[in-house]
Amino acid sequence: MPFKALNLSESVLRGVQAAGYTDPTPIQLRAIPVVLGGGDLVGSAQTGTGKTAAFALPILTRLGATRRGQPARVLVLEPTRELAAQVETAFRDFARFTDIRAVAIFGGVGYGLQRAELKRGVDIIVATPGRLVDFLKTGEIKLHDISILVLDEVDRMLDMGFLPVVKDIIARCPKNRQTLFFSATVPPEIAAVASFALRNPTRVECGVNRSVNQSVSHAIYPVAYEQKFELLEALLAKTDFDSVLVFSRTKHGADKIARRLTAANHSVAVLHANRSQNQRIEALAGFKSGKYEVMVATDIAARGIDVAGVSHVINYDVPENPEDYVHRIGRTGRAQAVGDAFTLVTPENFSDLRDIERFIGQKIPELRLEGFPYMPMGAPRPKPVPGQRQGGGGFRGPRRGFGGGGGGGGGQGGKPGFRRFGSRR
Repeated sequence: MPFKALNLSESVLRGVQAAGYTDPTPIQLRAIPVVLGGGDLVGSAQTGTGKTAAFALPILTRLGATRRGQPARVLVLEPTRELAAQVETAFRDFARFTDIRAVAIFGGVGYGLQRAELKRGVDIIVATPGRLVDFLKTGEIKLHDISILVLDEVDRMLDMGFLPVVKDIIARCPKNRQTLFFSATVPPEIAAVASFALRNPTRVECGVNRSVNQSVSHAIYPVAYEQKFELLEALLAKTDFDSVLVFSRTKHGADKIARRLTAANHSVAVLHANRSQNQRIEALAGFKSGKYEVMVATDIAARGIDVAGVSHVINYDVPENPEDYVHRIGRTGRAQAVGDAFTLVTPENFSDLRDIERFIGQKIPELRLEGFPYMPMGAPRPKPVPGQRQGGGGFRGPRRGFGGGGGGGGGQGGKPGFRRFGSRR
């Protein structure tokens, strides 16, 4: 079914065509009619499935002509600055043949430009919760005219601790509104928020992506917790890589890994929620240009970020959610290229690893790095106390030599080695 069969306005269809889109994706086919009809919606779809257009196109059609000088009519909440900027750009692209105006409101930058945009008058506000609350407190943004509320990447917003703020924002919006939820997963916490925020919503689920990219070779490297960083260094030393994306579960862990890699003479960028907007822009630009050979990131910061040319992904920490494993290793092997993904697994992570294998429906090959002086692995470490800072590597023992090169032999069906695995360029 082409876009023109979905009852979108002519000006919006022109924007779709100018943006280079031809056929709707499954989430767009199922969500657009619901949004056009004014109904509430809970949509479950992965990043990269066309979810933004699934709500942006019908919203632009429903808005019709702009109302200069009137308060905004649409509010879209996003968990991160990057996503807010990307979604606002999508609205601008699709609305290029209309007079509808959108603005992105997020922290990490000054208030001046955002304040000036708001004073000019906007129809659509795309915002992160924290900066939105700042403008609500000053009265520069009012939500009494919001007719459509979109909560995008809801699972990530809850992961980041935004639940109380999101509830407060929802309560400030008119009760007689249309509400749209989009999330990769729908855990119980989201169901609880949806129960008071939505009215008889239509549920649209377009299949969680459980398959890993066939152009990516992936494997696990079991290691004692005390040797995680030492093994990371050894992998980097023996891997012929172009650029490497290293994932940490925590912001503190990402900073610690980055500091230690920098001390080991690697050029390193860091990406997580506590970095300023300027720091994020510089990190991404530097990683894309080759200024930084390694980027250390958290899942939340990296979600939705598409960096071409990543030859390797290293999961320093096993992700807690199986969906995140698919997302992480999908950062390499893109655009018909090949890629490698390594996951460092300590005893306490074995249960998470089994969850991932069940989710993707396959056993992940197990490898050992040739010449690495592995310590015996003991019992799992105690579970962390809630709120205690974790990650970033553990004890680093004295430096030892790593004889030989190349990939170790594979266990449990592992491959003898990886593409581009040898002496480092």
